[in-house]
Amino acid sequence: MSDRSMILVLSCPDRPGIVSAVSSRLFEAGCNILDAQQFDDTETGQFFMRVVFDRGEQAKSEPEIRASIAELADHLAMRFTLRQSSAKKRVMLLVSKFDHCLADLLYRWRIGELPMEVTAIVSNHGREYLSSTDLAELPFYHLPVTKQTKMEQETRIWELVQETHTDVVVLARYMQILSDGFSAKLSGRCINIHHSFLPGFKGAKPYHQAHERGVKLIGATAHYVTSDLDEGPIIEQDVERISHRDTPGDLVRKGRDIERRVLARAVRHHLEDRVVLNGRKTVVFSA
Repeated sequence: MSDRSMILVLSCPDRPGIVSAVSSRLFEAGCNILDAQQFDDTETGQFFMRVVFDRGEQAKSEPEIRASIAELADHLAMRFTLRQSSAKKRVMLLVSKFDHCLADLLYRWRIGELPMEVTAIVSNHGREYLSSTDLAELPFYHLPVTKQTKMEQETRIWELVQETHTDVVVLARYMQILSDGFSAKLSGRCINIHHSFLPGFKGAKPYHQAHERGVKLIGATAHYVTSDLDEGPIIEQDVERISHRDTPGDLVRKGRDIERRVLARAVRHHLEDRVVLNGRKTVVFSA
């Protein structure tokens, strides 16, 4: 994407003429729409739209376009975000001992598949637990946590988020439950990967529980973190069929593959401004 390409994402109460009003504002500003997707949620009465447009040579400046959209937003009670397509979001990765999701995200980042800037890697375990993953020059912070130090540890993570100007935090198999206060601070910009096709088996060894119950599908769910444990708005999910021949070890192996691809898709959706919160749900515009 060129520096002249921009992404507009909006939501507002549904009413006739929204698409026309947005298109007219962009046309009057000298912009050319490259891609547009919209969704009208008839159950909630909310309208959602994602527009990618290019500012022509004679187009108005970015501040002028933003001011024009803001004026329209006031009229339509509209929430919106507007940014250059080429601007990469800053991402902090939190991890514990299992590094398969971390390794996958870093690989996709290094080959240019995930348009992001990695601000830091934070773990509640030492770097030696991630010896199979190439962390290279990336800033690494070992912040151990106990019941007694949990608040202090979260305070330090929040300080890092602010110091590094992090846009989104990704829990890449970070095996700690965030406090309600910390979850609230990261509302809408903290993504978790859950080792089940939610709702699923809770507690320890979920794949072993699934095996004991003879399930025929296993899956993974990526969702935004909220104070309700594993109940946040879902961004992406996937499943894989299994059979009576699969051992618990087979389920763990297949589960790792599902977790990697589900988290990667969810992160990419967020980085490309394809996800819009809709109450307890999300609207995810397709790539």
